Amino acid sequence: MRSKVILKNSLWKWYLLPKDSNSLYMIRLAPGPVEVGGVHLANHLLLAAGVLGTTGASLARILNTGAGGVVTKSLGPRPFPGHPGPCIAAFDGYMLNAMGLPNPSRGFRDEWGPLRGQPVIVSIFGGTPEEFRTVAGWFIDLAAGFELNLSCPHAEGFGSALGSDPSIVEDCTRVVADLGLPTWVKLTPNVTDIVEIGIAAQDGGATALVAINTLKGMRISTELCRPVLGNRFGGVSGSAIFPVSIRCVYELFDACSIPIIGCGGIRTASDVLEMIMAGASAVQIGSAVMEDEHIFQGIAAELYSPTGINAEEILGCAHD
Repeated sequence: MRSKVILKNSLWKWYLLPKDSNSLYMIRLAPGPVEVGGVHLANHLLLAAGVLGTTGASLARILNTGAGGVVTKSLGPRPFPGHPGPCIAAFDGYMLNAMGLPNPSRGFRDEWGPLRGQPVIVSIFGGTPEEFRTVAGWFIDLAAGFELNLSCPHAEGFGSALGSDPSIVEDCTRVVADLGLPTWVKLTPNVTDIVEIGIAAQDGGATALVAINTLKGMRISTELCRPVLGNRFGGVSGSAIFPVSIRCVYELFDACSIPIIGCGGIRTASDVLEMIMAGASAVQIGSAVMEDEHIFQGIAAELYSPTGINAEEILGCAHD
């Protein structure tokens, strides 16, 4: 049987996938470029920060495999090697990582050759608003926009250590937004009220919110009688956190007026549609890329059709 969806314009419409699709019936979107939070993207699908984002060549490769835009590995005020290993552990349905924000800092400028003119968002972090502004200033002539990492759960003095305080979030956002480029703020779910943090970023001049970064967690090896990660605690990512990211996007959509970019556990075209219905104007894909580098092509093949609808027609429709 066919499946119905009530769109925001209150019309009933039918949209079918090709007969050879793994999904029976699903809404399909019209292909083409989109503008989200001041950044022009080739489609709704972005590479999330931290995955294949350490070199210009790897980012260019992901763009060539169908991503509508890419976010770099987070870059900070000074080069850093990261935490001692083990840094990544894979489990059924999720991953744990505690990389510790390794990065080449300003040296990433040397990687920009294959990225010129591309929709590349530079992820930045710092320990103070001034450090955020300094790092952003190094890439002001290269980046399509900035993503403020105020949410990493395993880097002492950075990330969620700052991103759980609304006043600090607002200050860090403002000093970067004042530089004049689109400014996205990546939010941590490891807070009591993510809406409060989202509003603070919006008040600071953010042009979009990214929800969410990883959840703080850990596992212990029963064979070694010690934590599996060298840093003990790490960030939980993968399909297991998808319900959390959906909930956060949904809450932020009700409270904020700037676009939201969904991130966390997205693996399929259906996941993308669910995110859009919750209120996301675009999505970022991270952990799933580690299993399939061509996942953007695969999702796009199911998500888009020349006869598809405009994503705006279903944006936030789950709130109606």
